[in-house]
Amino acid sequence: MDEVRIKLKNGDLRTYRKGIKPLDVLEDLKIDGKVIGAVFNGELWDLMRPIEEDGELEFVDLNDSRAPNFYRHTMAHIMAQAVMRIFGENKVRLGIGPVIENGFYYDFEILDGSIKEEDLPKIEEEMYKIVKENLPIERIVVKRDEAIKIMKEKGQIYKVELLEEMDDEEVTLYKQGEFLDLCRGPHLPSTGIVKHFKLLSVSGAYWRGDEKNPMLQRIYGTAFAKEEDLKNYLRMLEEASKRDHRKLGPKLDLFILEPSVTPGMPFFLPKGTIIMNELMRFSRELHIERGYMEVITPLIMNEALWRRSGHWDHFKDNMYFTQKEDVNFAVKPMNCPGHIIIFKRKPVSYRDLPMRIFEFGKVHRYERSGVLHGLLRVRAFTQDDAHVFCTEEQIEEEVKGIIDLIDTIYEQFGFTYRAELCTMPEDHMGDEETWNKATEALKNALDKIGLDYRISEGEGAFYGPKIDFHVKDSIGREWQCATVQLDFLMPERFDVNYIGPDGKEKRVVMIHRAIYGSLERFFGILIEHYAGAFPTWLSPVQVVVIPI
Repeated sequence: MDEVRIKLKNGDLRTYRKGIKPLDVLEDLKIDGKVIGAVFNGELWDLMRPIEEDGELEFVDLNDSRAPNFYRHTMAHIMAQAVMRIFGENKVRLGIGPVIENGFYYDFEILDGSIKEEDLPKIEEEMYKIVKENLPIERIVVKRDEAIKIMKEKGQIYKVELLEEMDDEEVTLYKQGEFLDLCRGPHLPSTGIVKHFKLLSVSGAYWRGDEKNPMLQRIYGTAFAKEEDLKNYLRMLEEASKRDHRKLGPKLDLFILEPSVTPGMPFFLPKGTIIMNELMRFSRELHIERGYMEVITPLIMNEALWRRSGHWDHFKDNMYFTQKEDVNFAVKPMNCPGHIIIFKRKPVSYRDLPMRIFEFGKVHRYERSGVLHGLLRVRAFTQDDAHVFCTEEQIEEEVKGIIDLIDTIYEQFGFTYRAELCTMPEDHMGDEETWNKATEALKNALDKIGLDYRISEGEGAFYGPKIDFHVKDSIGREWQCATVQLDFLMPERFDVNYIGPDGKEKRVVMIHRAIYGSLERFFGILIEHYAGAFPTWLSPVQVVVIPI
C-alpha cells in the first residue's frame, strides 16, 4: 500500500496511507477544538480533501487568521443556495463567488427578474435555514468534460464558459444538499459551523468585469466566527458611511465628480485645491530638507520609450495613447522613465550619488468604469513620486532614510502603519537571481531598522520587489499608501550608469518610492479619517467671523 509522510506543526513525522484526509489525521491525533480546515504544504486544504504526497500539515481553527478563507467562502455558497431556493434553480445563473477583504460576494443573473435591496432579509432568512440544516459539504473531483456536461444540463452558461477556458483535466465541484457549484475551495465540512453573517448590499457588476459582457447582480456579505466581531464590523461600516468622502467632498465644496464628462477624473474646487496645495507644500519642504531635487517631466512621451521601459508589455492595457505627425505617443502612467532621462543627461560620478529626484507628477491609468470609486480609484492622479539613484552599497541607508521620511509625514496626520514586503509576481521582468538579490536588500534594510513586516508572495511590481505601507485610519480601516520599490532592471534597460572610483562605468541601482501614493487618494482618505474636520494647518477655512 502506498504511503505518505506527513510532518506536523510540532515537528512530529507521521506515516499514513496515501489518500488519507486531514479529518482522519485529526481523529488519529485526538485533537479537540473547533478545527475547520487545514493547510498542506502552504495551501489551504479542506478537511475532507485527500493527501496524495509527502508534506507538512497544520490545522486551522476558528481563531486562526486563515479561518475566514474557509467560512466566508462557504457562506458565499450558502447565499447562492438561498438565492436559488427563493428565485428558482432554473431562473438563476451563477457567476463567481469569492472571498474578499472582510467578506464575500456572489454574482447572479436572474432570468425574468432581479434582486432588490428589500430581498436581502428574505435571502438571509433562507441562509439561516441552510445553516440550521447543517448540510455536509462534499468535494467532488470530476473530469472537465463531465463538469461541462453537468453545467450545460443545469443551464449554467457562465460556469461552462469558465470550464471551457481551463486547461485542467480534472476540476472540483462542491455539493451541499441540492446545491452544486464549480469551485476550487476551500470550504467548511458543513453549513452549520458559522452562524454570524450579514448581507450588506446588492449592485450591478459586469460578468468578469468587462463592460462588453452582460450585467449581473452582485450581493455583498460578511461573516465572522464571533457575534461580537460581526457587530463591531457593522458599527464600523455605519461610521464609515457617515464619513464617505464621496458625500462629504461635494458637501464641503472640496471636489466634484462628473462621470458624463470625465469619468475617474475629479474637479477640485477652491477649498479642495487649498488642501491639495498644502499637502504638496508640506511634503516639498521635507523633501528639500533631505536632499531631494524637484523636477517636472512631460505628460506625453513617445511610445518607443514605454516599449523600452517594459510598460508596453506589462501595462499597455492601462495606458492612454495618441498620434500626431505619424508618431505614436502615450500619456504617462508612471514617472520613472522621465526621471531616468534627467539622470542620464550628463555623466554622473560615484561622488554624486545618491541622487534623489522627486516630482508631483500627473499620471493617467485606465481603470474599468465599474471599479472607479470617488477619489480612491481614479484614472488621473498626482503621484508624489521620487527616484533615488544609488550604488548597491547605499541601498540599505537610502531605504532607511525613506522609511524615516514616511514616519515623519504620517505622524503629522496621526497615522500608524504596517509594512509588507512584496516578492516576485508571475508576470515580471528579469531573472530570478536578480529578483532574489533585490528582495534580500529590502529585507536586510527592514531587519536592520527593526520594523515588523509580513511577506506577501507574488505581490511585487513587475520590475522589482517592494515594501508597501498600510496606514490605519481613525476608525481602524487600513489603506495602502506608501511604497518603496527596488529596481535593478530599469537601469539595465536604459543603460543607466555612473563612473566608479576606478574611472569605469558601473550600473546604478534605482529605488522608486511614493509616500502619499496618490495625492487624490490620500486626500479622500483624509476626508474620511477626519470626517471632514481637518486640522487647522490643513483646513481651507480656519476662521469665520460671525456677526452679532
